[in-house]
Amino acid sequence: MPVGGGAILADRQIVLSQPTAGTFKAFTAVCTHQGCTVSSIDKGLISCPCHGSRFHLADGSVANGPATQPLAPVAIKVADGQISLA
Repeated sequence: MPVGGGAILADRQIVLSQPTAGTFKAFTAVCTHQGCTVSSIDKGLISCPCHGSRFHLADGSVANGPATQPLAPVAIKVADGQISLA
């Protein structure tokens, strides 16, 4: 996963990101506006296709609405180059 990038695991409803080198984050992929699954990551933002909400890749906070709540964090652990749920 590139620094500043991420991946959406739609089947698990999780977004994984590496906002800075060696720092990995995970969030729910369920938009807080109306429950759609986010669909893309571009230029540090996670986008929801339903109503245009966007969230910051680094912390899941709202970049623009209509969502008003951040994506919920998901606990992960990183060991031996592998990311897994904590």
